[in-house]
Amino acid sequence: MLMPSIFGENLLDDFFGFTPGESFGRTRNMTGLMQTDITETENGYEVTIDLPGFKKEDVKGELKDGYLVVSAVTNNSRDEKDHEGKYIRRERYSGSCSRSFYVGEDVTQEDIKAKFEDGTLKLSIPKKEPAPAVNESKYIAIEG
Repeated sequence: MLMPSIFGENLLDDFFGFTPGESFGRTRNMTGLMQTDITETENGYEVTIDLPGFKKEDVKGELKDGYLVVSAVTNNSRDEKDHEGKYIRRERYSGSCSRSFYVGEDVTQEDIKAKFEDGTLKLSIPKKEPAPAVNESKYIAIEG
């Protein structure tokens, strides 16, 4: 049962000996997921995203309407059986996370370079000045 929190703290945390983000000895802290560093260079931006525990095939980058969306999905299963094939422990974890960054509508997929190595995704995004808007005069046809 979920208990309401008062002033951001659950009244039963201290009673049951839990610290926030922990439940029955299993940590549920997700603050370390997708920590991102962005560095500005002369020609663009270098983005470094920590994705510990994810594989390259779990990570996806998408460019849509000027936003770069980086998402990761994982499904892990750890089965331990005894010599008779009976489970002595069976744990499953499934999760996803995503971050989005506005990079401008003039940046294309070909402009962005990405490399995934040792649980770290590194992206190089060039700076692009927006194309100047062309003022087109649109005339209304007048009959008569």
